[in-house]
Amino acid sequence: MKFFEHKEYAVATVHFILQGKGGVGKSMVASFLYQSLRHFGKDVIAYDTDPVNATLAAFKEFNVTTLAIMRDGNIDARKFDVLLEALVNAPEGSHVIVDNGASSFIALGAYLQENDVLSLLADAGHTVFFHSIITGGQALGDTIQGLVQLVRGFPDSPLVIWLNSFFGEISMDGMSFEDFKIYKDHSHQFHALIRLPEGNRALIGKDLEDLLAKRQSFEAGINGSSTSIAVKARLKRYWNQLLSCVEQADIL
Repeated sequence: MKFFEHKEYAVATVHFILQGKGGVGKSMVASFLYQSLRHFGKDVIAYDTDPVNATLAAFKEFNVTTLAIMRDGNIDARKFDVLLEALVNAPEGSHVIVDNGASSFIALGAYLQENDVLSLLADAGHTVFFHSIITGGQALGDTIQGLVQLVRGFPDSPLVIWLNSFFGEISMDGMSFEDFKIYKDHSHQFHALIRLPEGNRALIGKDLEDLLAKRQSFEAGINGSSTSIAVKARLKRYWNQLLSCVEQADIL
């Protein structure tokens, strides 16, 4: 599915990870994207703007800069000026990931709109993708609402949707995501759907939980001397499936 052409002349590619609902795997997706891009030989830079839980920055193997956006207990929107400066001046050929927290979702979205950031990035020759997470289970409705805010607030920007069924099936009244009203009404905005690989929650689910809790990359988990043979095999299988999903999304 390709509704937006990836510009051949793009100086850099900027990936905003945005979702208004917390605890749905946003930083997990950011870490997966970071590792996948690096695997495919890309120069990857990342910024963590989560004022509450800077999860991505906790991965010591990654090149992540923490952007402190809090001042006197409140979000200081002027702190995003530093981020904008860095994004506009991103190195040629690089991929820049901005992992934003649920608590600053509205603040960053407003900043992007009020400062016409997307036009500034386009003028600099950059390609921009918005990434959002849709999860099953009780948070399905909330993640859909977060996505609604993105499609309405940024109608001209390509969206990459990560479908995370770890918490439950992503369905509503027997319909799959592609049958949801939001998809039918805004299908032209969706650049790609990335379905996170599924598996036994007691096996690969637990393996991934442990990996993320340790803030480790797949490489570290697969090659770790303390990792069992079975866990290594499951992580390697999941990693290969994930890479295939990202490659097919045409965001490289």
